[in-house]
Amino acid sequence: MEKTNDDQQFKRNYFRIALEYAWSAKRDKKRKKYCKWVRLAAIRFIRDLERIENDPDCPFYFDEWEANNPCDFIEELPHVEGVWDDPTIVLEPWQIFNTVNMFGFRRVSDSYRRFNTAYIEVGRKNAKSTWAAGVALYTECCEGENGPQCYTAATTGKQARIVFNVAKKMVERTPDIVEAFNLNPMASSVVCHDNGGFLQPINSKASTQDGLNPHFALLDELHAHPNRELFDVLKSARGARKNPLSMYITTAGYNNLGVCYEQRTIVTKILQGVIKGDHYYGIIYTIDEDDDEFDENCWIKPNPNLDVSVQRNELRGYADEARISPDSLGEYKTKRLNVWTTAKGAWINIHTWAKCQSQINIEDLLELPCYAGLDLAATQDFNAFVLLWEIEKQVIVYPRFYLPEEIVKPRTERGNVPFQTWASQGHILLTPGNVTDYAYIEKDVKEHLGKFDIKSIGYDEWNATDLVNRLVEEEAPLVGFRQGPKSFHPPMQDFERRYASSKFTHGNNPVLNWMASNLVARRDVNENMAPDRKNSQEKIDGMVAMLMAWGLMLGPEEDKTPEVVVL
Repeated sequence: MEKTNDDQQFKRNYFRIALEYAWSAKRDKKRKKYCKWVRLAAIRFIRDLERIENDPDCPFYFDEWEANNPCDFIEELPHVEGVWDDPTIVLEPWQIFNTVNMFGFRRVSDSYRRFNTAYIEVGRKNAKSTWAAGVALYTECCEGENGPQCYTAATTGKQARIVFNVAKKMVERTPDIVEAFNLNPMASSVVCHDNGGFLQPINSKASTQDGLNPHFALLDELHAHPNRELFDVLKSARGARKNPLSMYITTAGYNNLGVCYEQRTIVTKILQGVIKGDHYYGIIYTIDEDDDEFDENCWIKPNPNLDVSVQRNELRGYADEARISPDSLGEYKTKRLNVWTTAKGAWINIHTWAKCQSQINIEDLLELPCYAGLDLAATQDFNAFVLLWEIEKQVIVYPRFYLPEEIVKPRTERGNVPFQTWASQGHILLTPGNVTDYAYIEKDVKEHLGKFDIKSIGYDEWNATDLVNRLVEEEAPLVGFRQGPKSFHPPMQDFERRYASSKFTHGNNPVLNWMASNLVARRDVNENMAPDRKNSQEKIDGMVAMLMAWGLMLGPEEDKTPEVVVL
């Protein structure tokens, strides 16, 4: 469709519908209809529109025509599965909201889409395949791309063909679209002769072939991918495109160590403001942690198509089975309520944490008693040294982080955590080479021992290194800190109380903010807590070091005296 400023060319004002949806979610403070993550996505949308209005240096803008056009295109397509009142698709507000977000925001630098990645997690039977097929056809036909390669991808050929087959049937049943874009639907490809593009299904075996240069790649049911091979191949292959879009659409799963939960975690951190992600769009439809899983009023949260493609009576049947069968309960929660049944939740409320970000003037702390924690990791990973003071019941934390300089760039490129930016801002101290230079850390620790009144430094006595040996030989005040619930529970309990009442200051260090959002707690049979490295989605070294220092601060005075360490 030719781009004009005339809104009457569209069936509906989709942008207005998306904006109304966003305001409805934002106003739902008690989360009766929208879960936490949908509300945060709505707030992000509204704030980004305000940012465009108020910030002359904002790197993106919003184009209503670009937002409306894909919605209008999709609503020209026919239903090809099920029985519907309308012969053509009528997008629901939640689908319009997501489409408007993905296509309406544009980069100031080149007018291409702001978002090159989109993660949408929603319960089963919410018409994901129909909507995704429409998006796929739009990217193939309507984005002005030369030879757009568009793929529906999955781990198996059968799964990859689900969305492709829907798209192919849509084309076959719409002669006007065939004629308008000179399309040719074939067994395993929908070819667009106008621009030399195609839409094809692809699985993990085929993805190793040469020649992949995707303009659009849909990874369907990302939770089912046993490894990240297909994900990485398609992500790296899009590098030659100026306006690519990787779309991950999935229900919840069971593997919280896989690529899907990794991407989900990135989305939650972007929505919470822990990390920036102007290129990444994401939304999660699920129940909230305090919801009753059998309360029908909550079903709309993970099922925005409730009473449209998701039938309430069918959900009642699944709920009835789940009440009496543990196996059915897991399936019900994961696929119908979109809950990751093996994923453990973050221990820290990042919004409460954010209220404790007052700036720190280190020079005011030079002569005050200080406690520290030293968390030493593998030679190619984070090491952390965290200092801590207590002043009139207010705990002040000052962290130091170390990484080998040669692994920062690949780690930044592998994920969506801005290690390189943090390093350039001085929040991560880089040691020379591709492995940790412990001499560099040793020098830094000694400098701080000379600068501050450090009473003791907690460390993992079962993970001692030559660095610890050298510091002990020089009579540094090291104290072994056992890594279990008995040792960690008192500082974690005290920390919970203080940060909840803003009796804690972390100085808004972005690396510590990120690690705080990663922290998962494990509990023993007596409900004593400790940091859970295994189930924490990403690094928590700074938090472990902080809690060791906190434990030393809380201990009886005699326990704070450095003990003789036998190594």
